[in-house]
Amino acid sequence: MTHLGDLSVADFMTTYWQKQPVLLRGVFPGFASPITPQDLLSLACEPDATSRLIMEEGGDYPWQLHYGPFEPDELSDLPKSKWTVLVQEVDRLVPAMNDLLQRFRFVPNWRLDDLMVSYAPEGGTVGAHIDNYDVFLIQGWGHRRWGINHTPVEEEVLVPDMDVSMLADFEADAEWVLAPGDVLYLPPRIAHYGVAIDDCMTFSVGFRAPSPQDLLLKLLEELTESGDDDSERYSDPNLAPAKAPGLIADAELGRLRAMLTDALGDRATLDAWLGQYLTRPRRPSYDDYYDDDEDTGDDAVDWRAALAQGATLCRRSVPELAFFAQPDGHATLLVSGTAFADVPPEAAALLTGTDALTADALAAHGDALDAAIDHALATGALEVAA
Repeated sequence: MTHLGDLSVADFMTTYWQKQPVLLRGVFPGFASPITPQDLLSLACEPDATSRLIMEEGGDYPWQLHYGPFEPDELSDLPKSKWTVLVQEVDRLVPAMNDLLQRFRFVPNWRLDDLMVSYAPEGGTVGAHIDNYDVFLIQGWGHRRWGINHTPVEEEVLVPDMDVSMLADFEADAEWVLAPGDVLYLPPRIAHYGVAIDDCMTFSVGFRAPSPQDLLLKLLEELTESGDDDSERYSDPNLAPAKAPGLIADAELGRLRAMLTDALGDRATLDAWLGQYLTRPRRPSYDDYYDDDEDTGDDAVDWRAALAQGATLCRRSVPELAFFAQPDGHATLLVSGTAFADVPPEAAALLTGTDALTADALAAHGDALDAAIDHALATGALEVAA
């Protein structure tokens, strides 16, 4: 997209992104949802879908939370109002919804998370809450009333003893009714409260925002798993008799810091790990798509033949496609958690970008992308489209 309604993407990024919320009317004029409410309820019954049901009323207690997959009878017997079904990663499950997610490619690939879809009959809501990441709330079906407060929440005060995280002290300072095609953008930690006015579906485009703790915990977990018991330990063969046994000397602290630095690796090692971590398939239901030992020879022949006959390669999972520059001028290309080093930057930019992946476009880069494409087809990050 170049514009969000009447607002250019460039102006949006300068004025609003990570700064302040904004209501964007008519971003998708004449919008027709690619799926119906019944489609979404059917998805919530699929074993590969991550789904939830929140019942404000009609459950065993107020605001009861249930996790899917559900049986069809469970969803067909729900009350007429005041409940919500949410399904994560609908962009992976429904190709047309992936097309909608592609419209937000003005944000870097690795920052995109998924497209979550919620359905609620009249009065359905998940309560007042905040998210720790940016989100575009696209009205896809029916109408929803949104109330927000423009002041970011510094410390959450939640209603106690509830299945869902609901703010105890929410007070809106702005309120709108969204119709299909309207979009509400919210930066992190902006409190919001949406209530369905009629049968209503909202499409939520979410973004990744890892914390230092997230990254460190995962890195340390992997370092621990890959380490061995024979790794070098702290040693001090030239230790002199201690005059103050309680003192941790500067030299000792320095050696310990050096051990940690060596364990974490140099910049190249850390960059490679970050790239692989950030592009891995992020939900268990998609682990089946990839197997590093898989023989992709037949796939390689198939995609070349298909492209020669006019097909293209479709980016099926954008967050799993990224690259970063190497000091020597080459690029490291990341595909579904696997790194391909020494790739020409122009080739990496093509595979991870927005231009069509046709036979002619790929031919300009020779075989530089062949191994990465084979892997991307095996993982489901790419697929052949007629």
